[in-house]
Amino acid sequence: MRKDINVYKLNPEEVFTALDTTPKGLSEEEAARRLEEYGPNEIREIRGVPLWKKLVVHFTNFFAILLWVGAALAFIADQAPLAWAIIGVIVINAVFTFIQEYKAEKATEALKRLLPPMATVIRGGEEREIEATRLVPGDLMVLREGDHISADARLVASADLRTNNSALTGESEPVRRSSAPVIEEDLALSDVLNLVFMGTTVAIGSGRAVVYATGMNTEFGKIAQMTQAVEEEESPIQIQMKRITKFVAVLAVGLGVIFFLLGEYAVKLPFTENLIFAIGIIVANVPEGLLPTVTLALAMATQRMARRNALVKKLSSVETLGSTTVICTDKTGTLTQNEMTVRSLWTPWVEVEVSGVGYAPVGDLLKRGNGNGKGRGKKGDARKLSAEEMGRLEKPLLACVLCNNSRLVEEEGKWRIIGDPTEGALVVLGRKGGLDVARVNEERRRVAELPFDSSRKMMSVICEEEGRRVAYVKGAPGEVVKRCTGILTPDGVREMLPEDRERILGVNDRYARSALRVLALAAREMPDGLERYEVENTETDLTFLGLAAMMDPPRPEVEEAVNKCRTAGIRVIMITGDYGLTAESIARRIGMVKGQPAIVTGADL
Repeated sequence: MRKDINVYKLNPEEVFTALDTTPKGLSEEEAARRLEEYGPNEIREIRGVPLWKKLVVHFTNFFAILLWVGAALAFIADQAPLAWAIIGVIVINAVFTFIQEYKAEKATEALKRLLPPMATVIRGGEEREIEATRLVPGDLMVLREGDHISADARLVASADLRTNNSALTGESEPVRRSSAPVIEEDLALSDVLNLVFMGTTVAIGSGRAVVYATGMNTEFGKIAQMTQAVEEEESPIQIQMKRITKFVAVLAVGLGVIFFLLGEYAVKLPFTENLIFAIGIIVANVPEGLLPTVTLALAMATQRMARRNALVKKLSSVETLGSTTVICTDKTGTLTQNEMTVRSLWTPWVEVEVSGVGYAPVGDLLKRGNGNGKGRGKKGDARKLSAEEMGRLEKPLLACVLCNNSRLVEEEGKWRIIGDPTEGALVVLGRKGGLDVARVNEERRRVAELPFDSSRKMMSVICEEEGRRVAYVKGAPGEVVKRCTGILTPDGVREMLPEDRERILGVNDRYARSALRVLALAAREMPDGLERYEVENTETDLTFLGLAAMMDPPRPEVEEAVNKCRTAGIRVIMITGDYGLTAESIARRIGMVKGQPAIVTGADL
């Protein structure tokens, strides 16, 4: 197998040749040989420390050595009870600390469930499930919606495939993937659209991909290797304890020498008696109670954090956390709920505010202003829409639900989205608007789809509806509006005028300044007799229906946490892949920034 190639530059047929495989996959014999050659597909710990070494280190740290010396001197000074007491302190402290850290380490290992136990592959022309650890370079993986991806692979076939790469990038927005060759140079691997990676998941669609890297050779494995290769620095409390130990040692020995000299030359004590007296002075200055006191305090802090679902692997880390002055945090899923929510639905005749956050279909559609794009009305003037007003919103809501590939499901009382979070937010909006999503999709059977494309910036579906075919479109407002010739009003469809476009784009800008993600909704009744639905005959002469503005809402507890950090003198910095305006808006909502914040982009860095 050649290792000097960039598989993403090859077409699918060349990929099979380069990776020494076929569209029927590897044979079991060849897979077994490659497993022997490349090893199991797993993330290994490259720096495992034996248990006995982890225990010994607690007997040989700087302060423990001082106590050992103190115990030895106590024996010499004929103070055996004190010596045994000091040894007991050392042993109890070491064993207690070791047990605490051992339990935490075992709990951490139990949390390592990121890699799936099974993977679906084609071997010998047959589809079968195998243990993910037995994947080898050249295996042909089968990817379906909801699957975890078990190795780095090059797509050779895809059908509207999008993956969630948050394990690598921190951003949960699904990214479209394609099997087409990529010719651009100097791309980050995560930006290469025909590659999929270990640790990521299939959000939407399906595909097949040839494995080119497994285990520690994957991008996920390289990240793990880098994190394990980082040298561990001493914590602040370890540095302070070492400093105190040196000071106490110098002080104790200094006092011992001074009193020995006084006894020798001033008091004229016998040498043996004088030596024992000096040793007693040294031992008396050894703070044998300091070590268990510090350990107990850290252990209590660890237990308190455990009750708040925070796992501490090393006791000294607790004090390190207490010394924190800057916290750098991701936005998606940390400061926000990672649940896209539609906040407003704008139509040419009414602006609707949507209550409720997250994926739970609980909330109301409230009238806000008159939809003229000049404001949102006075605070507190929102009211529920009447049945007649709700009926007028049916067409925009149908576009939200039908031009959509995501599903809303309830599992154990919790709602979640299978698919794209943005599309999921539109499904939730349809539910809040009173639509029976399953019935709508059943009654309006989809006959064709024009998937989202980054050049068109829109997606279209064609559905059977009461004996006719209707195209529903959603996409970037600027692109959709350019293709609209009509506009929906309470009195029906009329011609779209230049001032209509100006008003729509003005509302879009207003939402954008509030860092809301905006999608335009449109529809078109398709002419009879069309055999194929293409962009040219579908996404033209559209009727504008409205704008859906959404955002990933902040977690309700984040604002209080940020305020507590500020009170404690801790500076919070947001690190995100989102646009600067979006990040700034979220930061203001949670009280992270006031005034004009500094926004540093990747290009600036």
